[in-house]
Amino acid sequence: MERTYQVRPLKKKGMFRVGVPGSKSMTNRALLLAALSDGTCTLEGVLFSEDSRVFLQCLENMGFQLEIEEDDKCVTIHGTGGKIPNPQAEIDVGSAGTAARFLTVMLAFAGGDYEIRSSEQMAKRPMEPLLSVLEQGGAEIEYHGEKGHFPFTLHAHDVVFSEVTIDTSVSSQFASALLMAAVLLPEGLHVRMTGNRTEGSYIRMTTAMMEQFGFRIQREGNDYDIEGGQRVRKERYVVEPDVSGAAYFYSLAPLLGVDVLVHRVHADSLQGDMKYVGLLGELGCILEDTPDGLIVRGSGITHYPGLHVNMRDFSDQTMTLAALAVYADSVTEIVGIGHIRKQESDRMAAILCELTRMGIRCEEIPEDEGIRIYPGQPQPAIVSTYHDHRMAMSFSLIGLRTEGIVIDNPGCCKKTFENYFDVLDTLYRE
Repeated sequence: MERTYQVRPLKKKGMFRVGVPGSKSMTNRALLLAALSDGTCTLEGVLFSEDSRVFLQCLENMGFQLEIEEDDKCVTIHGTGGKIPNPQAEIDVGSAGTAARFLTVMLAFAGGDYEIRSSEQMAKRPMEPLLSVLEQGGAEIEYHGEKGHFPFTLHAHDVVFSEVTIDTSVSSQFASALLMAAVLLPEGLHVRMTGNRTEGSYIRMTTAMMEQFGFRIQREGNDYDIEGGQRVRKERYVVEPDVSGAAYFYSLAPLLGVDVLVHRVHADSLQGDMKYVGLLGELGCILEDTPDGLIVRGSGITHYPGLHVNMRDFSDQTMTLAALAVYADSVTEIVGIGHIRKQESDRMAAILCELTRMGIRCEEIPEDEGIRIYPGQPQPAIVSTYHDHRMAMSFSLIGLRTEGIVIDNPGCCKKTFENYFDVLDTLYRE
């Protein structure tokens, strides 16, 4: 891929039909749950991206037998009922946060000795709360760099848990990792969640998928009980299309006054970013679920309001709404997003820096962990993406309405949606 991508204004009207890859969040959960299952499971609609390939490579290094059919978006996993085939493995989780969190807990609960490496980017991301919990249960962690961070060697022998408390404020992935891996513990696990994302959409996705695979889980308030030693078999599981990826295209509806259909996305999706799609209704769009997929209708929209919205539970779309906010009729305030400072990039700082580079007035709202964006006319700019796929995809939207927007390092999208800009190019040909 070229080092930069010149976005061109999109002046066509009418209906756009788009296909997006499978959900990263669901793909990686499905890979783990299939590995934890007993017997062969075929996953369909699998996302093949940098993150999911890392996850697949880790499973292979752990000794799992995989049959990968990338052209058909299909992976068959021979589950071992919770036993790691290679209990002295070396794995590299790269920059994949889900692989980093999910597999670390799985390995700790399954037992063995594992050397776990990561990219420099992942080594900067928070792991200490999760690793501290594992150490309390008897895991020994030998750090090869900064304490509480990758890389490290994990020695897991006779790890014992009956209950654990985990703070969801830093990352809900910590809680999801504990919930799924808990089925490996002979006596099960009682998980108590604290923090401001105990009702998070990703946690709901985790529990729903566990139940779809046949794992039993009970909940009362913020407390979860998972039976130990569960043996389940799921022969086939279909991964939903990625709503996060679909959201960039659905955003064209208010932005350009067009209609957008994303194939196979439906209103009953398990994915939390459906909240963002619903938010487009507040900008004047009409949502219509059809057999082919959900349509967001924006035909006839010539302007839309700014919003005040707490995006804590669907913060991956913060940058997408920030791009729309540039063209709103009034100020937009996005709050509850302090945790995005510690994701693939410092996303709050990135938004403020790149909008300022375009001449758009914006500022932080410290007391609400948010940002405020004032409408304006963006000036031509080269957008720095900070090796962050969501910065590249979301800020490309600005260039669909304004000349002179160039995306630096568009290849960073390979993390989750490697052909995003190819799909974007198809819109000009429809």
